Amino acid sequence: MAHASELIADDIEAYLTSHQYKSLLRFITCGSVDDGKSTLIGRLLYESHLVFEDHLAALAADSAKVGTQGGDLDFALLLDGLSAEREQGITIDVAYRFFSTEQRKFIVADTPGHEQYTRNMVTGASTADVAVILVDARKGVLTQTRRHSFLVSLLGIRRVVVAVNKMDLVGFDEEILDAIRTEYLDFAGRIGLDDVTFIPLSALRGDNVVEPSPNTPWYHGPTLLGYLETVAVDDDTATLPFRMPVQWVNRPDLDFRGFSGRIVGGTVRPGDPVRVLPAGTTSTVARIVTMDGDLDEAVAGQSVTLTLADEIDASRGDVICAGDAPCEVADQFEAHVVWMHEDAMLPGRPYLMKIGTRTVGVTLGHPKYRIDVNNLDHLAATTLELNEIGVCNVSTDRPIPFDAYTGNRDMGGFVIIDRQTQNTVGAGLLHFALRRSHNIHWQDVQVDKAARADMNLHRPGVVWFTGLSGSGKSTVANVVESKLHAMGVRTYLLDGDNVRHGLNRDLGFTDADRVENIRRIAEVAGLMVDAGLVVLTAFISPFRAERQLARDRVEPGEFVEVFVDTPLEVAEERDPKGLYRKARAGDLVNFTGIDSPYEPPEAPEVRVDTTALSPEQAADLVIDALRSLRIVP
Repeated sequence: MAHASELIADDIEAYLTSHQYKSLLRFITCGSVDDGKSTLIGRLLYESHLVFEDHLAALAADSAKVGTQGGDLDFALLLDGLSAEREQGITIDVAYRFFSTEQRKFIVADTPGHEQYTRNMVTGASTADVAVILVDARKGVLTQTRRHSFLVSLLGIRRVVVAVNKMDLVGFDEEILDAIRTEYLDFAGRIGLDDVTFIPLSALRGDNVVEPSPNTPWYHGPTLLGYLETVAVDDDTATLPFRMPVQWVNRPDLDFRGFSGRIVGGTVRPGDPVRVLPAGTTSTVARIVTMDGDLDEAVAGQSVTLTLADEIDASRGDVICAGDAPCEVADQFEAHVVWMHEDAMLPGRPYLMKIGTRTVGVTLGHPKYRIDVNNLDHLAATTLELNEIGVCNVSTDRPIPFDAYTGNRDMGGFVIIDRQTQNTVGAGLLHFALRRSHNIHWQDVQVDKAARADMNLHRPGVVWFTGLSGSGKSTVANVVESKLHAMGVRTYLLDGDNVRHGLNRDLGFTDADRVENIRRIAEVAGLMVDAGLVVLTAFISPFRAERQLARDRVEPGEFVEVFVDTPLEVAEERDPKGLYRKARAGDLVNFTGIDSPYEPPEAPEVRVDTTALSPEQAADLVIDALRSLRIVP
């Protein structure tokens, strides 16, 4: 919402020109639940005369009906319309509001206060310049105050306002503000926040929100709006080395080929040498093209199209960098990870990473530690639960260009996406590349997979049997191997129980251990395929994501998923090892089908119904599938 300037009526063009060149400040409000964040924003808009008359009338009506202020205006309701919009399809639970004053334009993100919505605060803070952290004067610094402050520091926000709200409920006592200041500054110093301003206020009554309050004669600092209008925001991205992730290859006709994207660091001019990563090819900038014509210079924050002097290959996700100061390229990193999903992080599970304009496969290692946000202690952890923060090693499935997050937020920040649901499950900040990312290389060999296949007179492949315990996987797999062996096919059978005597003897049956179990088997199966064998695996392998990992480990046409589809009640009746009986009695936990889920395949190459087919008949179906893929003759 724009400030009600007299120029709107007198000279609209002059007003629009002045509005265009105002600086923009992005800030968030955060804190614990019921600290008054929405009320503060509502009061800020109201006191600045930035609420339309019809909105004000609706606010009065809603305050009378559902307000919490006994019939007085409930300013928190000014943001409820945004909540309704989110329920109708906007997926990020952060309320954004735009407004402006004579001095500056603002985008404010009102983030939820409940601990379970800490992930939403990360969303709002990722682009903010200033954080307004509310503290209830009656309650002081709480766990959520520390959590949000730590995240603010972690995400690179350096200017913080501690808005000590509800001062009217403590008699505007200066000693209370002093106590909160002392406690907060002790914590802030430990997390690297050194630009902190304290403002005592009452969001409900308007004290020190827009105008200085007569109730705090002892306070001589700025009002909240006064601070926001005047705080210096140093946008240092223009001084960084040049970076532009390619969003789109612009090819409207045969005579034009440009690379479009938003500059996230530095400055670029025609004639500048550039390097395209991860390929490493070099060229110089020929033109900087925009809808309004060519530019002599473009800076961080601008979206442009660059044409290069040489015909080099670049595509979406590549980064065009300064030729004399390129970013790094690596595939293994250390990173802070903020977990944002109800299901815990599973180390070793394949996820997706979106960093800049590039999306790649990623796996997360076991946390080196998680961080206690109350005292900043580093705690041992095997995984990260919802809203937990830890440090992990991350590995991508291909090298990616990056900068450390502390050097460039856009080049070092990433989100983690679940492959199956496409839900965002985490966010991360890259620290540095691991040394092994650069020190380990693929060694060329003279005898390759094709040579081994020629000697064997058949192609290699993986036959992946999956199903519940007792479904008949091992039985059918044994028959298939016997038939293949009789045909002269070189095979090896990896059975779920057998590998736990050696290779995987250190793993249990938690979800995380199951993921690691299948990851190891997928790697072994991939090596055996490279050796020219037809490898058969008989594992419950309950999760689709890990079965997809095994499929991705080999080339297309080399993977046959066999779903041994046996109903739970039938498998439980068979119970050849007595495991279901133990699970039902509570003596065996994390048992698939009882207290741990099984995700059946959605499109297996072979489906075997063991209630209708004998092991011999099921084996023949599998071998027919291998013949159709020309793996065996």
